[in-house]
Amino acid sequence: MRKLVVFLILLVVALAILDRVAVAGAQREIARQIEAKFDLSSTPTVHIEGIPFLTQAVAGNYQEITIATGPLTREGITISKIDATLYGVSAPLADLIQDASKADLRAERVTGTIVISRKTLEERAPRGVKIEGGGDDKLRVSGKITVLGQDIPITADLKIDTVKGGIRLIPANVEIAGGISVPNVERLVGFTVPVKNLPLNLKVTNVRSVPEGLAVEGSATDVPLR
Repeated sequence: MRKLVVFLILLVVALAILDRVAVAGAQREIARQIEAKFDLSSTPTVHIEGIPFLTQAVAGNYQEITIATGPLTREGITISKIDATLYGVSAPLADLIQDASKADLRAERVTGTIVISRKTLEERAPRGVKIEGGGDDKLRVSGKITVLGQDIPITADLKIDTVKGGIRLIPANVEIAGGISVPNVERLVGFTVPVKNLPLNLKVTNVRSVPEGLAVEGSATDVPLR
């Protein structure tokens, strides 16, 4: 009886080790496929949720996978990082064993947050103004704009609006030194950050200010991962 107990304990330990080894290998392969698919500048961090892993692998379906990437550039826009969660990822075990490079890796649904860097915002802003904001869901600009050859100090809040193909930052509560009336101030201070062809096919659902810049939240369905 004692030998049987020892054998069962050793079997459980062996299966647990095998499970962790297998999940590490799967995470590396998924990270490699995503890096190649979306032309990332570095390999993302991938974590497959759920224990045990082997039951998910045999079924070829993973309930939840989290992904985190470092900085990358899309359409001239610098993205500081991406944090995403993939739900219902299909990765048939037989396909992975036979030829992982041809396996049809696909997620039923993806949600994620992409952070557009403060540097990108400042590059897109009108010359002479600086972007401010401390993550309180607001952005402000301050600086000087040139009107009729004169530099005029100005500050303004920036309202965040999503438009087709980008994010529009619209000035509000504009304060101009000396109370000078400036026509078309929105055109002079407001600007658009183009946002399209996001990784993981994410479509923008919400945008908010964070200390690093703008956090763009998005979602997508039926997303191929290779």
